Amino acid sequence: MIERLVTIMARLRGPDGCEWDRAQTFATIAPYTIEEAYEVTDAVERGDLDDLKDELGDLLLQVVFHSRIAEEADAFALPDVVDAISDKMERRHPHIFGDEAEGGHHRWEEVKAAERSARGAERVLDGVALGLPALARAEKLQKRAGRVGFDWPDAEGSRAKIDEELAEVADAPDDAARAEEIGDLLFAVVNWARHLGVDAEAALRAANGKFERRFRQMEDMGGAAFAGMDLDAKEQLWRAVKVAERG
Repeated sequence: MIERLVTIMARLRGPDGCEWDRAQTFATIAPYTIEEAYEVTDAVERGDLDDLKDELGDLLLQVVFHSRIAEEADAFALPDVVDAISDKMERRHPHIFGDEAEGGHHRWEEVKAAERSARGAERVLDGVALGLPALARAEKLQKRAGRVGFDWPDAEGSRAKIDEELAEVADAPDDAARAEEIGDLLFAVVNWARHLGVDAEAALRAANGKFERRFRQMEDMGGAAFAGMDLDAKEQLWRAVKVAERG
């Protein structure tokens, strides 16, 4: 089955293929790869399995596309990608595919650390992908630091840090300093969320979706006059939408 897709991509990248596909590089395709991963997540969150099937196909295309570019550069091909992930999954589940006792999954992070070391990553924060969304990357950085003891012992410490950062935003002398302090504030909020067991990236996605849903309902309630309403009138609509949702 996947051979058909591999053949299509080879044709598109070939001498008589598609001009756009032939012009692409790892760098130009990477943004599409990220976009497709988000669209998979969106389909999951909406519970739309038909759309999920399509979006998984789009994401698979990205894997095939990157692999084809690498094959043309004599670096690796799709079978090498499949072999590499297969080896990794077996290596990271020694209690299933190896001779370790039941419950060996607790060594997942230990095995990952050994893999990073084998790739030359020697420092604690090495290997946290720069391309991750900022909130997700902040959480990963914090978790890594926490493994070597650089972390608040409980949620109270991280909550107090938010108050400290809020004060520093208020005291910032200029726009550049204010932007830096707001970054520190967001980092502190992610830390607090982590201590509370909340995925900050997922929580913000949910908040975005809620705001979008409620704003559209406000537009519907306001009709053609919505854009010209003053803030107080829009606030009344917002409250009405919230009441309707809770009712």
